[in-house]
Amino acid sequence: MRTHVIHLVNPKTDSLTTRPIYAKRALYSPLAGLLAVAAAIPRDRYEIVLTDENIEPIDFDLEADLVGISAMTSYVNRGYAIADAFRAKGVPVVMGGVHPSFMPGEALRHCDAVVIGEVELVIDKLLDDLDHGVMRGAYKSELLHPMVGLPMPRYDLVKKNRYFNSTFVQTSRGCHQGCTFCAEPLMNGLKFRYRPVGEVVREIENCGSRNISINDADFFGTPERPKEVMRALKPLKIHWQAGVTSKLAQDDRMLELAAESGCTLLSIGFESISRATLKSVHKHVNRPEQFAALVQKVHSYGIMVFGLFMFGFDGDDASVFEETVDFNIGAGYDACAYSTLTPYPGTLTWYEMKRADRIVSFDWTRYDQGHVVYRPAQMSADELCRGGNDAYRRFYSSSSILGRFPLRARRHRAQWLLYNLLMRKGSRFGDNIVAPPTPDPEIVPMPPILPVKEEWRAAVLDAAREAIDQDLRLRPRQRVLG
Repeated sequence: MRTHVIHLVNPKTDSLTTRPIYAKRALYSPLAGLLAVAAAIPRDRYEIVLTDENIEPIDFDLEADLVGISAMTSYVNRGYAIADAFRAKGVPVVMGGVHPSFMPGEALRHCDAVVIGEVELVIDKLLDDLDHGVMRGAYKSELLHPMVGLPMPRYDLVKKNRYFNSTFVQTSRGCHQGCTFCAEPLMNGLKFRYRPVGEVVREIENCGSRNISINDADFFGTPERPKEVMRALKPLKIHWQAGVTSKLAQDDRMLELAAESGCTLLSIGFESISRATLKSVHKHVNRPEQFAALVQKVHSYGIMVFGLFMFGFDGDDASVFEETVDFNIGAGYDACAYSTLTPYPGTLTWYEMKRADRIVSFDWTRYDQGHVVYRPAQMSADELCRGGNDAYRRFYSSSSILGRFPLRARRHRAQWLLYNLLMRKGSRFGDNIVAPPTPDPEIVPMPPILPVKEEWRAAVLDAAREAIDQDLRLRPRQRVLG
């Protein structure tokens, strides 16, 4: 009997981190989610074929029993096109990932089934339905996975020679912060769920790589748990990097353990140098007056700082670009990424802007943190586009790179240069255009997990009801939730 084949596909997206730049290699592999999906599928029943369209073409003639597609908002339209092509050949398609989880009704116009949120607790039901020819609709667990006993991600499926960073290890899910522009707490919850440290260590020992990216929303999320993990990492003699928030990155014992266990880089979501702006989006943990000292403290342990900043908040005017870049260069950030605020469907920022009628475009391909899809409060959309591009040009100019190079520092110079050259080359988009207006979507997004705060939960539900009521008056029976 022929082995059942499941074809997992990551659609192409033209982003800084996933676009092959040097030697046909991309900075990061976007496959962590699909590797977890593959791990949950029984090996004795299914053969897995994995395709990342960023680095290779899709074989639409592959004989598969099921195609699984994971998509974020900026490339979900490409995911829908792929799904349509496979279904036209009679192959059933299931979709998952952030965007289908927030808008399953939209996704179901292009696929047979949608996994909302985490896959591990619904995969058995989905595959059983597939075997019986009745796989359809939404699959969502009423519980969140306890993070105990997760199967080993299928690293054997990754073409590691096509990425500079290909191994992502998850030690927790969830995030305490609840930033209004972020989907994480509405996808994975506001409480951290931790994997047993021994399981994390076993994964790293068996992943086949000595360079690891920790794939948590906030690895330094609580005071003691990351220290426990880092103590366990010390004997492994690996190099690792992680995304963290700023508060506990100031803990000297935390940084000491990070350096001793092989940390080379911390990506920190600073977002803005304005305290008022940070408070307005619920990023209370950040203190801009401490940012420069924090960068120097992290450097003192031989660790690089990758600063993540965002433009387009309501408190931003046209001066924000020059002020931010001047600060970043003066403080000696090793690398920075500058994104445009994007009201992702289903986030609190989305509902706030939608209610105020400020969202102009619902073309998901423009939701890439580069285009402007809404009306900024204190500048034009063109000014926001130009300012973001100018920020990249200034920070990654030759003079800036030479001036920031860690000539006498303990930081990893080869890694530093690689990141700066990749960001310098990859950020040359030309002038990002303002997204042209589009009609409203016919589907109302609904978060997989409603906000904990009562006023936020009410805002989401009220906005959804308003959208439904308005559409029922204009286009009866066409709009559905999620």
